[in-house]
Amino acid sequence: QVQLVESGGGLVQPGGSLRLSCAASESIFRFYAMGWYRQAPGKQRDLVARIASGGSTNYADSVKGRFPISSDTAKKTVYLQMNSLKPEDTAVYYCKAERIGTPYWGQGTQVTVSS
Repeated sequence: QVQLVESGGGLVQPGGSLRLSCAASESIFRFYAMGWYRQAPGKQRDLVARIASGGSTNYADSVKGRFPISSDTAKKTVYLQMNSLKPEDTAVYYCKAERIGTPYWGQGTQVTVSS
């Protein structure tokens, strides 16, 4: 069973930065893509950023230029560097690993942007 463990969430002031980490229980080469999604209260879970096994990336328009996604295959970890945070970025952030026919999700980490 694949396990994904997120960390790095917390409370930050507007304009601040956080780095989220998603550690996988097996090599990330075994997934064709990994990504970060977020869900605010009363809203659906939406894509934030995604990185494919070949290294290509895609982002939600709202985070382009602010939230670069990266991976470290040796550490089996995917990162989301969140810069210039805004109150509307407040949500639970989930890591997702994609294998054909089977998605895997982490437990989520809370990010709160507030002064």
